[in-house]
Amino acid sequence: MKSQLFYSAIYNRFKVQFLYGLKEVVLEPYFISLDKSGKKVIYGRTDSSNEIKRYEFGRIANIKILNKRRFSPIIPLAS
Repeated sequence: MKSQLFYSAIYNRFKVQFLYGLKEVVLEPYFISLDKSGKKVIYGRTDSSNEIKRYEFGRIANIKILNKRRFSPIIPLAS
């Protein structure tokens, strides 16, 4: 169920709000992957920074898709 919500948000470029542990996160989701230990993770950019962060699916709860808040991915340019 979590995967479907995140896939939908990634495809439609909607921001997502969720609890990660006890912290509330608003994320621009970029992609879903598996880490080295085989756990599912999602990568994205939070509103408060320009860096891409990794979040483990097992620690994510209360997912809300913010339909009115679309985003355009930031693509870093190598110089």
